[in-house]
Amino acid sequence: MKVLTIPNLVTFVRIVLIPIFVTALIYRRYDHALVLFVCAGISDALDGLLARITGQKSELGAFLDPLADKFLLVTSYVLFAVYGWVPLWLTVIIISRDMIIVLGWLLMYLVYRTTTVRPTILGKTAIALQLLLAIYVLLSINFTGIPGPHPWVFWFVALATIASCLHYIYRGLADADER
Repeated sequence: MKVLTIPNLVTFVRIVLIPIFVTALIYRRYDHALVLFVCAGISDALDGLLARITGQKSELGAFLDPLADKFLLVTSYVLFAVYGWVPLWLTVIIISRDMIIVLGWLLMYLVYRTTTVRPTILGKTAIALQLLLAIYVLLSINFTGIPGPHPWVFWFVALATIASCLHYIYRGLADADER
């Protein structure tokens, strides 16, 4: 298995951007944080596209890409909640979903020796909504003319996150029944 592929390098760069993003937030360089977050988001789309175009899909990339997304989103939402930009309950829902998915994957691996987690449209939608909300929060912090997110947006993202979590649980149990 080739590790040093262009898509994997793009994913590694995204992972390296996370502590720099955190540092920008801590030091109240919200403009830098916005740029770094947008770059991380673009790199998320770019690594998958490059893997398909160049035929460089790899097991490492399939593992690292969603892991990098989880690190970026969980880190972002924890800091956003600490600063009061998003409700704490939303952050708990996002972290819980990711923990449930990772624990489910670990159980499936330990019991069935399978490492395949197929992303779903609902799962991708929840992640996209979380990313869009994070970008909006960063935009509203950087530009005074943009109001903070309306409470219904938090509820919408939460419901999509919960629905995707329940769907992954259902699929995991269905896969276990097939074995």
